[in-house]
Amino acid sequence: MDHPTAHRYEQLADLITGMIEKGTLAPGERLPSLRAVCEQHRISLSTALQAYRLLEQRGVLIARPQSGFYVNAAHATSFALPSASRGRSKPSTVSIGGAVAHLLEYASNTSLVPLGCAVPDAALLQAAKLDRTLSRLARTQGGDANIYSAPRGERSLRQALAQRAMRVGHALSADDILITCGCTEALALALSAVAQRGDAVAIESPTYFGLLHTLEALGLKAFEMPTSPTAGIDVAALSRLLDAETISACVLSSSFNNPLGSTMPEANKRALLDVLQAHDVPLIEDDTYGELHFGRERPRPFIALDGGANTLYCSSFSKSIAPGYRVGWIAGGRHMARVIERKLAFSLCGAVLPQRALAEFLATGAYDTHLRRVRRIFQDNLARMTRAVEASFPVDTKASRPEGGFVLWLELSRKIDTRALFDAALEHGICFAPGDVFSASRRFRHCLRLSAGYSWTPQIESGVHTLGRLAREMSSD
Repeated sequence: MDHPTAHRYEQLADLITGMIEKGTLAPGERLPSLRAVCEQHRISLSTALQAYRLLEQRGVLIARPQSGFYVNAAHATSFALPSASRGRSKPSTVSIGGAVAHLLEYASNTSLVPLGCAVPDAALLQAAKLDRTLSRLARTQGGDANIYSAPRGERSLRQALAQRAMRVGHALSADDILITCGCTEALALALSAVAQRGDAVAIESPTYFGLLHTLEALGLKAFEMPTSPTAGIDVAALSRLLDAETISACVLSSSFNNPLGSTMPEANKRALLDVLQAHDVPLIEDDTYGELHFGRERPRPFIALDGGANTLYCSSFSKSIAPGYRVGWIAGGRHMARVIERKLAFSLCGAVLPQRALAEFLATGAYDTHLRRVRRIFQDNLARMTRAVEASFPVDTKASRPEGGFVLWLELSRKIDTRALFDAALEHGICFAPGDVFSASRRFRHCLRLSAGYSWTPQIESGVHTLGRLAREMSSD
C-alpha cells in the first residue's frame, strides 16, 4: 500500500478495487470487517471507514445495515461497452464547423443542465489560489509583464513543464517547449508544421470535435481509424493504411480519449510508434487529460516512449485547473523550428501574466494537491452518472468505462437519432453533445457524450434521468 502521493484511505480503496477487477473479490461477496481491515493494514478505524465510504459513493460497494459492506453486484453487471468503431477506406473531407458552433451556443447557456461541454465547473476547480497569485503578480509586476514575451513563452513556466515531464520519464529542456493559447492552438501549430492543405491525417473515431474543426480550418482530410472503447486505435489497421495511402500525420489522444475515455496499453503505444517510424509519419499527441487519471499510475504519453524522436506533444491546463487562462504548450521535437515560425505568424506570443502565475503555482506544489482532489471528484461524478444512466436509459444502452477524464460515451439503439434527442432535451432544459459531431464523416448519430465536469447535484441527476426517459420514449416509437 506504499504510494507517497495518495492518502491512506485512497490506497486502501485502490487495493480493494484492484482485487474486485481481478476477481479476488466476487460480485455480492462480503468484505472483511472494518476491524479486520484495521488490523491487517495497521490503519485507524476512521481511515478504513473512509475508504469503504469512498467505494460506496463510486458504486463499487454497497452497505447493508447490521451486516457490513459487499461488492456491488449491480455495478459488476452494468451496461455493455460501446462497439468498436470501423475504419473508412477513404479520407473524409471535414465539414463540421456549423454543427460545433450550434452545440457550443447551447453548451455555454448556464440555464441548461450542463451535460454538453467538456469544460470543468470553475467552482469545482477551486482555482482561488492561482487567481490570487495572478492578482498579486498584476499588482507587483503589471508594468513589467505588459509586454510581448519571447515566442516560446515565459521561461519560468517552460522550466516547470520540463520538470513535470521528468515524472513520466521524458527529458525536456525549457527550449524544447513553446507556450500556446490552449491545446487547440498547439494542435493547429503541430498540424500546420507537418501537413499542407489537401493532405490526409489518421485520427481516432470517434474523436474530439475541436480537432475536427481544426482539420476543417486547415483544409485537411481525415482517415477515421477503427477504435476500441478500451484500447484505442487498431494498430494493425493503421499499418495497413500506411502501406496503401500517403498520410501526413497521425493525431491521437495520449490517454482518456474524448469522448470514449479509452487509453492504449503501453505495449500498443510502442507498437504504434514502431509502425509510424517505419513509414516516417509523425505522431501528434493530445495529452490534455493525462493528469486526470484514476489509477495509481499516470499513463505514459507517447513522447516518453520514443524520446520525442517522431512525436509532437500537445497539452494544456484547460481541463485540470484553469480553462479561462487558455494556457497550453507544445514540444515539437525535430519540427520545432516550423512550429515557432507558425506561432509567430498566427499569434506572435501569449499573455505573460497567466504564464507567470501558473509557473509560481506549480512551484508551490499546490497543483498536485489540487489534482488529487479533483481526480476523486471526477471519478465519483462518473460513477454517479453511470448509475443514473443505468437506472433511466433503455436496457440496450452501451456505456464507456473511462479510467480518467470526466466524459461518458453512450451508444443507443440505431432507432434513436441523437440529433432529434438533442432538440427534445433542449425543450426540457438539458444540453448534451450528439454523437455525429465526433466524426469527420458524421457517423455515430445513435451515440452521445455526457460531461461529468460539474459538481454532482440533484439538478444534474434529474437531467440525466429525464434524458434517459426521452431516449426510452424514442426507442419505443
